[in-house]
Amino acid sequence: MDNLIVVTGGTGTLGRLLVPRLRAAGRGVRVLTRKARPPENGVTYVTGDLVKDEGVDAAVQGASVVVHCASDYSGDAEATRNLVRAASALPWAPHLVFVSIVGVERLPITGLGRLAFKYLGEKYAAERVVTESGLPWTVLRATQFHDLMLTAAEAMARLPVLPYPTGFAFQPVEANDVAARLAELALGDPAGLAPDIGGPEVFTMADLLRSYLRAAGKRRALLPIRMPGRSARAFRAGVNLTSNGSGGRTWEDFLAERVGAK
Repeated sequence: MDNLIVVTGGTGTLGRLLVPRLRAAGRGVRVLTRKARPPENGVTYVTGDLVKDEGVDAAVQGASVVVHCASDYSGDAEATRNLVRAASALPWAPHLVFVSIVGVERLPITGLGRLAFKYLGEKYAAERVVTESGLPWTVLRATQFHDLMLTAAEAMARLPVLPYPTGFAFQPVEANDVAARLAELALGDPAGLAPDIGGPEVFTMADLLRSYLRAAGKRRALLPIRMPGRSARAFRAGVNLTSNGSGGRTWEDFLAERVGAK
């Protein structure tokens, strides 16, 4: 075992911000990726697929820390099981660091929620795989990234009328803030369940959409819809919010840079 840190999802929204921080700390970094890439900036890449359990054993060889940032809408739990199996087969027990989502442990996935909130249920199943793995672990739960909320708003704005769930609120967080905290945790001792991290402000879904439309110079009608079921009630109760907000970039500042500059 050496000072190598393996990152899954190292080319994604969070991973690409995390990897340079780990390199700046003097750690060797290897990234598991689905597409072959040459080494660059001291980072090596191993081609593989977590869900298919391809290349995972080769990726974790020599790792003292494994940071699991990769995410899959329908295969998170299976991918995490494959990663845990490979990490557990090493002669030592590497520190497993996992990125989860605020509130997944309190969100009932029943009825219509099985479709609308499938991803969150899958994320919590993957989180349990980590915590029950027998490996030393750290889990960081974060609220939704600015990038994700922007993607959702852009997709919704393709419609002439934007339906949105009433009573839902979100606390968008800067991905770079999460990457900074994740780097601290990966470079430290296993911490178990770390304090949540969220953005500096809470917005209703309607306010998020209105602010996006203003920044993009678009006009759309909003259509409030009250979603039924236990999962929706949990969201209206704020299970996805945290009192541990970061002091990072606000949603409005993010929009000004990413949308206003277009």
